[in-house]
Amino acid sequence: MPNNHVSHLLNKLEQHSTEQTQLVECNFSISQEDQIKVEALAELFHLPADKLVADLLHTVLLEMEEKMPYRPGTKVIRVEEGDSIYEDIGPMPRYIAIKSRLNKAPKCA
Repeated sequence: MPNNHVSHLLNKLEQHSTEQTQLVECNFSISQEDQIKVEALAELFHLPADKLVADLLHTVLLEMEEKMPYRPGTKVIRVEEGDSIYEDIGPMPRYIAIKSRLNKAPKCA
């Protein structure tokens, strides 16, 4: 099997570069208790605190999206294998619409 180390490194560097270009600066306040937790976790895992916070936030946002409840409405939007599928009147459709609107909004230079 050929040595793959350089290819793996190049892929990793390219991925890191792509991730870096997609970063945006955020400024927000957290409680002192949460700041201490972040600093303790950052020290424990030998990470910069801002990287840890970004990873934590990303993970929580993914889980929130996964856990948004489906709430069936009264309108049938399709039939699958004889079962009626009802429109979602929960928060997810509104969330998706807001994300779409924000994604299309002009960005600051």
